[in-house]
Order: sequence, then structure tokens, then C-alpha cells
Amino acid sequence: MLNIPDNGRIDADTDALLALTLAGGSAAPRRALLETHGSATAVRALPRQRWREAGLDTAQIRALEGDPEALAPTLLMRCRDWLQMPGHRLIGWQDIDYPPLLRRIGSPPLGLFVAGDATLLWHPAVAVVGSRSPTVGGRDNARSFSCALAAAGFGITSGLAAGVDRAAHEAALGVGGMTIAVLGTGPDVAYPQGHAALLARVSGAGVVVSEHPPGTDARREHFPSRNRIIAGLTLGTLVIEAASRSGALITARLAADAGREVFAVPGSIHNPMARGCHRLIRDGAALVESADDVIAALGSWAGALRGDLQRRLGGSISDTGPVPGAPPDPVSLNDPAHHRLWQALGHDPSDMDQLVGRTGLTAADLSSMLLHMELQGRVAVEHGRYSRR
Repeated sequence: MLNIPDNGRIDADTDALLALTLAGGSAAPRRALLETHGSATAVRALPRQRWREAGLDTAQIRALEGDPEALAPTLLMRCRDWLQMPGHRLIGWQDIDYPPLLRRIGSPPLGLFVAGDATLLWHPAVAVVGSRSPTVGGRDNARSFSCALAAAGFGITSGLAAGVDRAAHEAALGVGGMTIAVLGTGPDVAYPQGHAALLARVSGAGVVVSEHPPGTDARREHFPSRNRIIAGLTLGTLVIEAASRSGALITARLAADAGREVFAVPGSIHNPMARGCHRLIRDGAALVESADDVIAALGSWAGALRGDLQRRLGGSISDTGPVPGAPPDPVSLNDPAHHRLWQALGHDPSDMDQLVGRTGLTAADLSSMLLHMELQGRVAVEHGRYSRR
């Protein structure tokens, strides 16, 4: 079962991970330290010189050493208090429970503050995003697509914002489905404030995720980075309505960059809220008219992720609810592109640039195929390098 720590206290490794997470600055050196040493406790026990050699800056080193000017005691206490509450935890990069899909994005978070059922972060999910001021038809589409996808067993992931996000979360909850809220604030801060009751419902029946510590208020710069987590946790992103300049388009672009599917609902040429969707379709997103189109496109990937979740839980996954998609068919090596990729892969790890050079395929195409192969257990990935499993 999932390695959920005792919520009555903060163990040493969680406390060390908290300090490492709150240290701020570049995440890559801290992720590398966790990968090398296996636990936050081991990283924190290293001498200062090893931290510096790994690339940590002075502010990060002072935070790890517990300097109150670098790591505010009030913030640390607030986080500890939050983590002691039932259903709350901090999942770090080194944690076996870190969501596998999120590991594959370009800049994965070092740690995730999670409220609710953390197993849902492994469940096949679709991001449903769009305008904060949708038309009546757009709101209806957000509800109908989310209801159908949730009823089919997909989790519904969104950002708890007004408009399409709210409609998507409420629709999933309304049919007893699974929903994941990714916040650009702390995990205990609703934005907008009027969504406090919805935040409580999602954390009670689903899961709330943030890379920001408890108590963090809304900041403009947090929301684009929030969108990368929405895209990274999901098999595909569905854009319901979006203007030509929209945060939903950022999420869609990040999903495409990560090799995930992008879907867009078309609208009237006279509707300014449809222009973003039409742009996505022109750029290669799949035009969808019903949830069945999304389900058909993601079924095999969902079945593969089901296998990952089943192995992680050590048996039955019935407690997590219905899982969409049948077990996937193996990737056909008769397909020229897949055959070319398979031949380019060896038992020694290769990075993306090497695979692009060997296959002549784009990084985006390779990323999608590699994700599919990884979920099927054919490919292993470590430190951004790929090899046959």
C-alpha cells in the first residue's frame, strides 16, 4: 500500500524534505541530490561542501542548515501544523508515490503538498480547462464532457478557477467521480476565495495538489507554473473554451510538449471564446465533439497506467474506482515510426537528442511514443535517458 506517514507527527525524513522543499531556488540540484542519496534525511546530513558541489546556492544551504533568516520559523511551523492534519502529506521527488506521469515533464516539482487521496495522482485523468468567463454553452460543455469522462472512469483534473474549472470539478463530484485540483496557491488557500467550499469538497472526495507551502496566497506568476502540473499529471488536456490569449492555451502547449494528447472543442466563428480552440485545432489538436472521442484516444494509455497503479498497490485497485480502458495492446513494431524508435533504443541509456538524431523523428513525437512504451513496461527512463526494459 502507499507509504503514508503517521499524521500524528512529522517524521525525520518528512521534516528534512520540508526544509529541502522550502529552500527555494533551482530545483534541479535538489532533485539530483535526492536521486543520488535516496532520502531527504541523507541529503540533509551531507556536509556543506557536498551541497555546494551539487550546485546549491548560499540561500539554499542556509535554509538546509536551519538559518531562521533563510527559512522562516513561522513558515516552517505552519507547514508542520498542516502536515499533522489527517489526509495531508508532502510527496517528494525521491518518494515511490511521486506521480509517474509528472516525472516526465521538463521541470517537475521537487515536492507536492497533497490533501486528500494521494492514490488518485496515479489514476488515469484528463485535464479539463478553459475560460474563467465561459459562455452558457461553454459551461454546459464543461459539465457534459466532465460528467461523461468521470462516469467512464477518468479523473477530472483542473485548477479550481472560476468558469470552466469550477464546472468541471463540480460535474465530476456530482456523478461520484474522481477530481484533482491543482492550485497556484497553498493547498489550503482557495482562489478565488468564493471557492473555499469547493476546495473542501475536492479535498474530501478527491485530491488537492500544490507545489506551494500552506498559506501561500495567489500570485500571478504561480499560475503558468501551476498549469505545467495540470498538464503533467494527465494523459491529455481538453480545452473547452478559450480566448486567443488564455492560460488554457499554456496548459495545452505544455501538454503537447510533454507528449500528451491535446483536444479542443470547436465553436462558433462569431464566439471570441472559441478562437483559442480553433487555433489549437489548426496547430494539430484533435477536434472533439463528444467525450467518446477523448475516451477512444486515451483508452490504451489509461489501461497501461492501470497496470502501473495495480503494481504499485500490490494487487487489486478496486478501491480506487473504475479504471477506463482495456489493457493495452503492445506497440506494434510494424508501425514504421515505432519500429525506428525501437531500433534506436538500446540497453544503454540514450538521451532525447540522441534518439532524435537516430530516428529523424521530432522530440514531441518521440516523447509521446516513449510515454506509451514506458507505461507498457517496455522502456525505462532515468535522468531523462531511455533504454529498453
